Amino acid sequence: MFHPSPQPEQTLQKYSSAVSLSDMEIFVFPELLFSLVLANILSPRIWQWREQDWMRKVANKTPYRRIQRMKQFIMDSYDFNLDLDTWGLTTQEQELDRFKEFIDPKILSESNALFGYEGDKYYFDLDIRRHFGLDQYTDSIIPYWKTETIEAMDAFRFKEGYRNGAGECVSLSTLYAAALYVVGGADLSDVYLLATPLHSQNYVNMQGGFVTNNRRIVTKNMWFNGSEITWKAQRALRNEKVTIVANNTGYIHTMYDEATIDPASYEKGMQSLQGYLTTKIDMEILANFLRQHSELQSCFQVRHDYHGGHRYLPLEKAYAYENSSSYRMSDHTREKLLEDIDTYEYYCQPIQGKIVLNNFEDFFKAHPNLDLNKKADLSLMMDAFSCTNAKARNVGQLLVDFCHIQPRLPENRRFVPSQPINLEPGWSREQVFEYLQDLRKEHPVADLAFYAYRDMRYCDWQPFLTAGLERNPVVVDALKQEKEQAAVQQIAALANESIYDGPGRLAQPDEVWNFQRGDGVERAFAIVDLLKARKPERKVTLDIQKDRVRVAWDQQDIELPSSKELEYAVEL
Repeated sequence: MFHPSPQPEQTLQKYSSAVSLSDMEIFVFPELLFSLVLANILSPRIWQWREQDWMRKVANKTPYRRIQRMKQFIMDSYDFNLDLDTWGLTTQEQELDRFKEFIDPKILSESNALFGYEGDKYYFDLDIRRHFGLDQYTDSIIPYWKTETIEAMDAFRFKEGYRNGAGECVSLSTLYAAALYVVGGADLSDVYLLATPLHSQNYVNMQGGFVTNNRRIVTKNMWFNGSEITWKAQRALRNEKVTIVANNTGYIHTMYDEATIDPASYEKGMQSLQGYLTTKIDMEILANFLRQHSELQSCFQVRHDYHGGHRYLPLEKAYAYENSSSYRMSDHTREKLLEDIDTYEYYCQPIQGKIVLNNFEDFFKAHPNLDLNKKADLSLMMDAFSCTNAKARNVGQLLVDFCHIQPRLPENRRFVPSQPINLEPGWSREQVFEYLQDLRKEHPVADLAFYAYRDMRYCDWQPFLTAGLERNPVVVDALKQEKEQAAVQQIAALANESIYDGPGRLAQPDEVWNFQRGDGVERAFAIVDLLKARKPERKVTLDIQKDRVRVAWDQQDIELPSSKELEYAVEL
């Protein structure tokens, strides 16, 4: 069994970051992104999904059917969470000092939302600090936006105000990547994690390509449907640089000169992504475009064949009715939608100054290979699109932008490929565990996965202790008004129940406090965190035995029961 030895300071920063897993840490140490995927794959929780009734019913169906059912389970079970208070606050100065050996602060400020990046001005109509609620703090105060393991996501059910599990965008993207392998049977080489300064999502190169975006799955047809939900899903790729692309072969990062991802895998995935982000223009796409750009609907009318004649409807009226209907202007149900609209909404004659949308059906049949990236084709399209509305002047560029997104990907890096992590689809959890345990001797991503997994039977304690004592302010802040003995007793009195199943695996102090529960070892370490925060200079002893744990300080001590089967002693 591999047990790593204590690490030097620079390595300690990376390994302790695998425990605390904040967004800023993943930005600085991109290996952590796929390590969190592996930690979730190691977890029994996702494997238990395979035993649920909903999964049994689709177990023999196609991978796509299994994935769609899995998506519904995630939609039903998890909420998107971006609460600033969940994991506490830190300062830009403190984190920049911590990362100074790894990054250029100027590059960091241009690439990460917590350090000055404010996104594309089109992306936010409010400044970034107001958007995330940071304007209530001083300019240097930033939150610990920690990503969550599946256990921490599930534990939000214990937090006041939550009915379901919850997680932020990185948590959801890594959960999806793990579930695609365990439940969907996907090959991890087809799953690409895409991180931008303000968002994280996955591109999956299977079934024609799809994006996982927070709790949802967006197919190519959905990507171009012009709906509000899809428009929001597109915002990151439309308006931000992609800072990290990672998969089972490695990563490429906009900030680092070297990339560990396999160049062939990167090219294959990103070419597929470019195809996913591009569509040809036809009647359906035009209707979707007009759904999204509602300001242009007033240029059009739709002709409806009715009782042997024609009647005409302002297009904005049609889309207004579409909002409360299961029928759509953009597909074969258009006729049913038009039939359901009240007769008094129609005109008997064509409406002057409005283009008849139906005419484009003949236009697209006459030009089946129209490519708006070609000037001649775009000019041909614009000749057919004649509208006096001032808002329509840039319709050509809007159409081009709608039909094609050019992602700003990391490029021009020196590829130094690492050994791929090849988990075979169909492996059992035991096979995965054994493979990763053997691989971690020579593969840092596999090794870091065990620290994100938090099983202290297989990890050095120093990173866990460092993360807990330096990056867990919530429990300390929550009890700051209490006298010390009362604060200790409040932590000790929390429910004797860990959010991490089985022996070995431990929650950090803020998880214990947020979810109001913890094994004796976890509550004891939360007490240590509190005691050291109040008086950093004092000595505190933590003595962990297989069935109990003792904390001693200032001629005082407290003992708690434990079922974690760990043995460790340290004076802090």
